[in-house]
Amino acid sequence: MLQFRVAGPEDWPAIWDILRPVARAGETYCWVPSMDEAAGRREWLPGPSGADRTLTVFVAVDGDSDRVVGTAQLHANRGGNGAHVANASFLVAADAGGRGVGRALAGHVLGEARAAGYTAMQFNAVVQTNERAVALWVSLGFAIVGTVPGAFLHPTAGPTGLHIMHRFL
Repeated sequence: MLQFRVAGPEDWPAIWDILRPVARAGETYCWVPSMDEAAGRREWLPGPSGADRTLTVFVAVDGDSDRVVGTAQLHANRGGNGAHVANASFLVAADAGGRGVGRALAGHVLGEARAAGYTAMQFNAVVQTNERAVALWVSLGFAIVGTVPGAFLHPTAGPTGLHIMHRFL
């Protein structure tokens, strides 16, 4: 059974173990594939040495092994008059893929977003060739509201689109 909680500093090594291979593959996020651990920490975690201070990071923990198998960020998509729309990013450990971790983590984060008062969620850059993610988001009620053609340089597929996806909460 999965358990969800807000990530603490002690979770960083497990998060980095999930983030590092995703960054290195260069297939799903607009990150420099050679990012080092310090850059990964700045990208994923809130606080003085991390990303936006309004960011909340969650982890999905396998209740049987107490192992972090996924992580997600939740924050406002934009500031000011756009702060009522949430944005989120998700990572699942490679060996936990296909077991429903992403779907369960998404459900948790959508609930947290609603509880925080967001009225919608928007993803600004879902890589078009990331078919599993696109299918998951569509199944959870997200719509592709636009695609920026050739905006992502996939390491094997070449230039591909970035979908903008949205759903009301």
